[in-house]
Amino acid sequence: MALNLETLPLTLGALRSSRYWETCSARRTVKDEMRENMIAKLKAGGDLFPGIIGYEDTVQPQVVNAILAKHNFILLGLRGQAKTRLVRMLTSLLDEAMPYVAGSEIHDHPLKPVSKYAKQMLEQKGDDTPIAWLTPRERYVEKLATPDVTIADMIGDIDPIKAARSGQDISNELVMHYGLVPRANRGIFAINELPDLAGKIQVGLFNILEEGDVQIKGFPIRLPLDLLMVFTANPEDYTARGKIITPLKDRIGSEIRTHYPPAVDLGMDITAQEAWIKRPSAIPVEIPDFIREVVETIAFVARDDKRIDKRSGVSQRLPISVLENVISNAERRTLTVGDSEVVPRVADIYAALPSITGKIELEYEGELKGGDTVAKDLVRMAVGRVFTKTFEDLNLNHVVKWFELGGTLKLDEMTASSEMVKQLILISGLMEKLRPLRVGENASDGMRASCAEFVLEGLYAHRRISRSEEQGFMVEQKKKRERAEPDEEDERRSRRQQFQ
Repeated sequence: MALNLETLPLTLGALRSSRYWETCSARRTVKDEMRENMIAKLKAGGDLFPGIIGYEDTVQPQVVNAILAKHNFILLGLRGQAKTRLVRMLTSLLDEAMPYVAGSEIHDHPLKPVSKYAKQMLEQKGDDTPIAWLTPRERYVEKLATPDVTIADMIGDIDPIKAARSGQDISNELVMHYGLVPRANRGIFAINELPDLAGKIQVGLFNILEEGDVQIKGFPIRLPLDLLMVFTANPEDYTARGKIITPLKDRIGSEIRTHYPPAVDLGMDITAQEAWIKRPSAIPVEIPDFIREVVETIAFVARDDKRIDKRSGVSQRLPISVLENVISNAERRTLTVGDSEVVPRVADIYAALPSITGKIELEYEGELKGGDTVAKDLVRMAVGRVFTKTFEDLNLNHVVKWFELGGTLKLDEMTASSEMVKQLILISGLMEKLRPLRVGENASDGMRASCAEFVLEGLYAHRRISRSEEQGFMVEQKKKRERAEPDEEDERRSRRQQFQ
């Protein structure tokens, strides 16, 4: 909510007689301010970091501890683990408004100025010193670490142009150009991907963490800054691109490890929150639960697959992007064939392969097979897991038998739902087996078609039937000859083990 400037004191004298004076005169540091606000939040109860799912019992308590201990800290984890989002949410622990000497580039405290500009202003104008205000968002400064960052960018340097325009001597403090760190004074300064920062720049952060001050090149002055410094890093960066130098690492108060969601249902909650699902359209969108679960399971399967580089990780952005692409493909089909609602199918997940291949780093074995092949395997295995969980105790022999007797079914990705249902009804016993998917008799053609196709894809994932682009679903002749009616329970047990 924007501050109403008309209700805030705009001079030092007015500030002294306002309700903000008690907080201001206490001269709290940023870390003190965040600690007090955190204590108040803990007492009040409720969600400390809304929208951060899966960290309630792991990462969140460690962040709270670091803030209560007034530590600078680092979030260490693979890509797509909400590190940056969590850091940005720390602004919720700042006061709603913070006064500073108007015109000060480093937001000097009215009672404890550190820059020459603020000191002169207070000396000359006293209670008439103009006061400006910062919102919590304005007190947050973020920098993505890159190898080309310089000390001048981070700390500051002499500004000859400012000296020429102001007529000041080049040794005057007023001609300094402040870098990002001093400009974050009395706020939060975050550095993303810390290992990418050159070693000599990391050295420049020593004094800030240890003493809370900086010394700008060429000036015999020190600026005692008031900061909370937060970093993020990916463990892969320690060997792939750079490293955090040991003296700097030693000065960071807490190292907090982030992680991917430990369970599929938590991952589904994150994906549902982040994916663009509610789209402006005249055609309603209905996403079957098993489609959401298959999409999320792809990420879990990928994180365990030996063909995928575990050091790089599989970002939570993968299921988010896949689900968005799945809906888009279903949308395209619906608009093309004229269906009445958008209902994604497993075929739409295969159509979303570009959202998978771009987010996985392959090991040597995976490179040999190719990204598309690995991605298709991940989808098949994810379908198999969800199918096993859903139809664990259901007998689908009648459906398999229909294919063994010579039945084939080719389902085109762009087939209309009503036409697809007409074809699926011909398969003996198939439509009657959709009960575990909670499909009622009054379900739409789109939902019935999606559920029935999932059953067939599940049987294909378990290799009970085959599928080819030319013939669609079928049972190969070789498989028919080799099938010797194995014990049903043994067969079910072996399939269950394969997809666990």
